[in-house]
Amino acid sequence: MSAATGGGRMTFAGYRRPDGQVGTRNYVGVLSTVVCANEVAEDIARQVEGAVSFTHHQGCCQTPPDIARVNEVLTGLGRNPNLASVLLVSLGCESTDVRAVAEGIRASGKQCEVIGLQDVGGAARTRAEGTLIVENLVAEASLLRTVPCDVAEIVLGMKCGSSDTTQGLAATPAIGVASDLLVGAGGTSILGEVTEFIGAEHILARHAADAEVAAKILELVRRMEARAKAVGCDMRGGQPTGGNIKGGLSTIEEKSLGAIAKAGGAPIRAVCGYGERPPAKGLVVMDSPGREPEILTGLAAAGCNVIAFATGRGAPQGFPFVPVVKITGNARTWERMRDHLDLSVAGIIDGTESLPEAGERLLGGILAVASGARTRAEITGYTRAMDIYVTGPVL
Repeated sequence: MSAATGGGRMTFAGYRRPDGQVGTRNYVGVLSTVVCANEVAEDIARQVEGAVSFTHHQGCCQTPPDIARVNEVLTGLGRNPNLASVLLVSLGCESTDVRAVAEGIRASGKQCEVIGLQDVGGAARTRAEGTLIVENLVAEASLLRTVPCDVAEIVLGMKCGSSDTTQGLAATPAIGVASDLLVGAGGTSILGEVTEFIGAEHILARHAADAEVAAKILELVRRMEARAKAVGCDMRGGQPTGGNIKGGLSTIEEKSLGAIAKAGGAPIRAVCGYGERPPAKGLVVMDSPGREPEILTGLAAAGCNVIAFATGRGAPQGFPFVPVVKITGNARTWERMRDHLDLSVAGIIDGTESLPEAGERLLGGILAVASGARTRAEITGYTRAMDIYVTGPVL
């Protein structure tokens, strides 16, 4: 994987959208608006090459704040630049405001169609009519061509998971270097996983561009811990998962030190809500949990067109329409889990590659993927187990 250069600037081949965003993929999105419509959305997308589905477990019997979040996230997903157009698949009686979601997506200049099971008359008819709609949308999307785009058009999501001791030594610092290079070139990086700031939040807050941003970072951690304590769980000093512990991580603080290395050394310009688009370019923090289905969705809704994902033991998840580049610093995992991994930076640990070299190579790989190189998650189809992060009960 390597980056193209144009006039001394790194570039990639992207799809320019009507609202000015740049996509690294050109899919038609089939988005379920409620858990009850998931099967039909999946079936429609499965019938048409060039279409992808997004399903989740939300959209009904939830508190008003959570329903508002579902509306916002679905709108953000539909506006993601990797989608050329969208079909919303509705049941018809959900709490999701389907009309508002459709209007929000159309405001970006995209075509957005809506189909409902109860309106059409059941799943079979909805599958048939929805498939015809998506076939037409894909035909139109296929006419679009890539254009040279500057590296500054990359909006990079950053994630780590299935962590081990190599994570903070190699994989996440390599992402941090790549992020610094991207931000220095005018691009955007989004750091999430508030649960993995805990114990190191004071260090991350030092990266804030100003005192207000620093205070917001600390408040995110306070709120996340309060949620856990409300159900009798103190995360500090004991959170690592069983897999983390098997990988040699003993405390949440140790895990967090590795996780925040993804931020590199750039100043943090803003703190955003879950799935919220950054207000400016540069490095920003997004309120989100650490679990893959919810944070990957939040990053996509925030407009990420590529995601970099560090893993020590081999997390397999990708995302339906945002390519997820998997990086490991564990040489053994690189050999055992090759069908899920895109790049090894184990040379940082064995001394055959410097951290700056690995970070630069990673950025080149990110730009190659942005230009169309397929990730392992895309090739294997390990992209479908997603969800939307909500904080209230099911009612």
